[in-house]
Amino acid sequence: MWRYYALLSALFAGLTAVLAKFGLQGINSNLATAIRTVVILVIAWGIVFAGGEAKDLQALTKRHLLFLTLSGVATGLSWIFYFKALAIGPVSKVAPIDKLSVAIAIVLSAVLLKESLDYKTVVGAVLIMAGTFVLIR
Repeated sequence: MWRYYALLSALFAGLTAVLAKFGLQGINSNLATAIRTVVILVIAWGIVFAGGEAKDLQALTKRHLLFLTLSGVATGLSWIFYFKALAIGPVSKVAPIDKLSVAIAIVLSAVLLKESLDYKTVVGAVLIMAGTFVLIR
């Protein structure tokens, strides 16, 4: 089932780039990021409340909050820089560079989470990096 969610994520991430490029025309990228963030906030909390998952708030620990906060900071910075890049660069170049995050996540998962990397994963990460290089040249 996770594969379907991952494919839907990729589909919507691709749409995000193109729709954002349309939305960025004539406005500041930070304002665009803030608007996008409010929309995401409403959707995320709507899903939590609609699914009856707000009761899980009491299970949060300081560790949960620390790492989710750090992840939120990283996400926010990623979006800010992504929208700045989209505002001045072509989607066909910005999106592939942004997807280098896949290769970075693979490396970080091995280093920080001690996940084992098989041959296919390493080759895939190298191909992502090579493909990005080809697309931006």
